[in-house]
Amino acid sequence: MEDPLDALEERITKLRAQVREAKAAGDHARVKLFRAQLADAERAWNAALEEAPAPPPSPPLLPLREQVHQALTLLGVPTPSRLIVSVNEAFFAGHLSSSQLTSLRRDEERSFRTTPYSRPYYLCAALTADLLAPARGLLAVSTWPLATRIVGPLSSRTDFLTAAIRIAEHIARLEAPGESAYRLLTRMAQNIPGAVDDFDQAVPARVIAAAEAELALHREADQTQRAEAAARATKQLDAVGQFFGAGLKSAARTA
Repeated sequence: MEDPLDALEERITKLRAQVREAKAAGDHARVKLFRAQLADAERAWNAALEEAPAPPPSPPLLPLREQVHQALTLLGVPTPSRLIVSVNEAFFAGHLSSSQLTSLRRDEERSFRTTPYSRPYYLCAALTADLLAPARGLLAVSTWPLATRIVGPLSSRTDFLTAAIRIAEHIARLEAPGESAYRLLTRMAQNIPGAVDDFDQAVPARVIAAAEAELALHREADQTQRAEAAARATKQLDAVGQFFGAGLKSAARTA
């Protein structure tokens, strides 16, 4: 017996193709009809997913911090917890939660303060360019250059575009990327002008080209801001501060 989710996914794929064909033919009535059917099928898929029995949990192949490091290494930029969780699920079949990542960052700081440099890397905070304080919800890797671990006014956008490029490149390297990987890339592509059409699945090469085109507009200014902040951080912060951010008094002096 065919799995209901498989049947719905097949119908969604077929309807997306029909939307494209009707749009290419200029048949607006059929476009509207197929889009409505597609929306119904996607709602049914979400409902079926909620009702599907969860598989028994399996022990993780890697410890928590190594799973996070793996995802961050793929992305290469300071990343919010939610995206780390999504990347881990899409590419490494892991299961993380944002609350675990919050606790992990605190554990990493305690470990560094107790025995500095005893580990090959630490999962640390990204630092704000203005106060050199920990940026809320962003994780980085201690082995990255300090300028990479600092975020300025343009950094949220440039890092998002960079992450989309890295994800698209990773998908392109895989022999058989999973559906979850394409869903993640498609969600990100919908926030990049020219990266994907409505209801289409993202194509890695197109996402890379669109993201690179926008990134070229902001990269130089963002890198300059980050480099200037990194120079200040090197002079003003000790090792703990450079990895985990200035305390309140240090931040006030920096401001």
